[in-house]
Amino acid sequence: MSDARTADRDSAVARELTAFQQNILTILADDSRYGLAIKRELETYYDDEVNHGRLYPNLDDLVEMGLIEKSELDKRTNEYGLTEEGIEAVFEQLSWVFSNVATDDDRAERLRSLVEQYE
Repeated sequence: MSDARTADRDSAVARELTAFQQNILTILADDSRYGLAIKRELETYYDDEVNHGRLYPNLDDLVEMGLIEKSELDKRTNEYGLTEEGIEAVFEQLSWVFSNVATDDDRAERLRSLVEQYE
């Protein structure tokens, strides 16, 4: 498959992600984590409990899509990390959001300031 077709396919996959799945990718953009650490981060963000029955099927879906990889940390614990396709999905989402928010110079400057806070 050509690089252009692969990029188009990856973009289509990224566009179909739920907000919950995008949030998982965002959490993993910082560093690999085990499932309960991801759960805690999501619970902090949502200020509500995240059910195991919601988290783990979404993690499995993201693994199946090739956006995250799952490895065994120990006999009972799996660790999840972003793949290159996963980081591209994060950047694609950010690019789309920025393109729709930065509609004038003031907004673009606010985005630049926001990004600079994290450099």
